[in-house]
Amino acid sequence: MAKTWYPIIDDEKCTGCMTCVNFCPHGVYRENGGKPEVVNPLECVEFCRGCQKLCPAEAIRYFGDTR
Repeated sequence: MAKTWYPIIDDEKCTGCMTCVNFCPHGVYRENGGKPEVVNPLECVEFCRGCQKLCPAEAIRYFGDTR
């Protein structure tokens, strides 16, 4: 698991669809007040990008991303 790579949610873009919460098998997210929240950033698998690829609002970027 990564210490320098984790998702950051853009609250202005996020629609609250919970695709990221439902997708992530590592428990990185949880629902909080109708929006996803990153609660276990250290469980994110470095360079996975699965939740980012599935996010219809393009609201996910990553801390530690070089591109």
